[in-house]
Order: sequence, then C-alpha cells, then structure tokens
Amino acid sequence: MAMKDMLNALADENRRNILEKLKEGKISSGDLAQSLGLTPQALSYHLAKLKKADLIYETKYKNFIYYELNLTILDEITMWISSLKGDDKHEG
Repeated sequence: MAMKDMLNALADENRRNILEKLKEGKISSGDLAQSLGLTPQALSYHLAKLKKADLIYETKYKNFIYYELNLTILDEITMWISSLKGDDKHEG
C-alpha cells in the first residue's frame, strides 16, 4: 500500500461517501452512482483513486462490475493509526 495514495483517497468527501456506501456490502457501479448522485464519469474517477489506494476491489459478473471494501487494507490502516496514538506501546 502506498500511504500517499491511501491518504489522498481518504481526503476527498466523495470517496469517503463511496466507502460509507460500500460498508453495506457489494454493489454494482450503476447502483453506486445512482445512490450517491454521481455521474458515471465522476464515479469512475473516484473509484480509480480508491482502487489505486487498494481500499476497494472489483469483481466482474457478466456485464456488471461490483465493488467491495478491501477490509484487509482497512485493518492495516487502523493498526497504523493506532500505533501513532501509542495504542501498541507496552510498559516495561
């Protein structure tokens, strides 16, 4: 994971909204665009940023593309942030 790409992806409100929607589960790009009020072109731009940051992944089924959260990378981000807060320090 490139930390720069991840932070850049999370900095945009539209991309955070996409991640929030994906918390509900796998969704097609068309349904995602409609639910967020984004044009297909705008959604495609934001999805590319999220994929580059490895925050989401896509699966293709017939003529549809579905998107899901990459929970593994989210766990890594959470651990990294926790380490900044000092949550992983041990007394000794």
